[in-house]
Amino acid sequence: MARSGSEDADRARPAPALVLAGRALLRGRLQPVEIAIDANGRIESVGKVRAGPNRRDVGDAVILPAATDLHVHLREPGGPAGSESIPSGTLEAALGGVTLVGDMPNTSPPVEDREAVESKAARVRGRAAVDVLLYAAATRPGALEGLSRVAGGFKLFLSPTTGIDEVLAPAEVRGRLERLARLGLPVAVHAEAPERFVPGVAGRDPAEWNARRPKVSETVAIDRLLPPPPPLRLHVAHVTHAEPIRRLAEAGLSFEATPHHLLLSERSGRDPRFKVNPPLRSEADRRGLWDAFVRGEIPILASDHAPHPLETKELPFEKAPSGMPGVETMLPLLLARVRAGDLALATLVAATADRPARWLGQSLGRIAPGHRANLLVVDFRQRTRLDARRLHAPCGWTAFEGHEAIFPREHYRDGERIVEDGEYVGRPSGVVVRPEYARGQ
Repeated sequence: MARSGSEDADRARPAPALVLAGRALLRGRLQPVEIAIDANGRIESVGKVRAGPNRRDVGDAVILPAATDLHVHLREPGGPAGSESIPSGTLEAALGGVTLVGDMPNTSPPVEDREAVESKAARVRGRAAVDVLLYAAATRPGALEGLSRVAGGFKLFLSPTTGIDEVLAPAEVRGRLERLARLGLPVAVHAEAPERFVPGVAGRDPAEWNARRPKVSETVAIDRLLPPPPPLRLHVAHVTHAEPIRRLAEAGLSFEATPHHLLLSERSGRDPRFKVNPPLRSEADRRGLWDAFVRGEIPILASDHAPHPLETKELPFEKAPSGMPGVETMLPLLLARVRAGDLALATLVAATADRPARWLGQSLGRIAPGHRANLLVVDFRQRTRLDARRLHAPCGWTAFEGHEAIFPREHYRDGERIVEDGEYVGRPSGVVVRPEYARGQ
């Protein structure tokens, strides 16, 4: 019997460098699949694969695209002794199933000129476990053009927060957005309106912090961004309540929620470990945000990983810095919610892998031919309780102590296994990336 032309082509094509076989989420449902990965670490095909020299069957585990966390603070340069670094933060990311992090610019000094971006890129090389996209602060108008050629994105702060004291006046916001729209990079915004903060509130616990920086300050700041000037790729960070969601969606803006705003409220704890900007909200607001996430109305999940050494978090509440660690636990916390039946796996994968990778212009986040083979193997039977002593953040604490989590069993970066049985087995080969649509690439 004569062979078909397609059979001859299959025989002539080099064998895959790796074949992963198991169950994967395809077209909204789990189904048996074989994923062929070529020698360049790209997905070659998804389906039945001819025999290859390196085939791995993951059994009953599930193969998922690795996550992109577009909002982390690695505290380098200038972090205090014992704080987060590029090696430690990217290691946590790898173990938590995150293959790319977007590192924010409010370091000391802040990343607000081309030289600062290039210096930070040099810190990444040879030290990062996963890839890093570097945001630049959009604070100095004269530096924006040069920054657009080297940074991966811009961050715009509308209110003071850690490392940021001076912010744009309300009347300056529209002009800055129009300027950024001409530069071709994505722009993330910390959206709080400081003139709506409430003076005189003591701020001695999370409930008082919520009262001092109320949710109306967030709503007012978001209104200032609408409508965004075309063709700006605008993203609102850490939305804390459900009220702005419809307006953001109708305006075509990208936006994120964090695990702490989805899972914790102002009553979850009284000490400064629960102090974040914007604050944890009421239980009713938390529930409304969670319900919107479950319905798929929140496009992106991001950790806002912002750890501080424990000694600074043990200061009096009003003096303690804001922020909590989260890049290692973001996906595992939500995978446990999938296992409990509280959240659809397809909703989680879209919010942690597909949409954030698309927004940052990366060929990641989908199990599809041509995409990088950055993949996870998750066994939903391997549940654990979070214990800060077993996590890897130098700060040594988590606000999610005792919460149920499911960590990836394996993590592949470009087809190379970097996590095996929950242990990091890779090498610091992460690189600095920019959006694939960015000018100058």
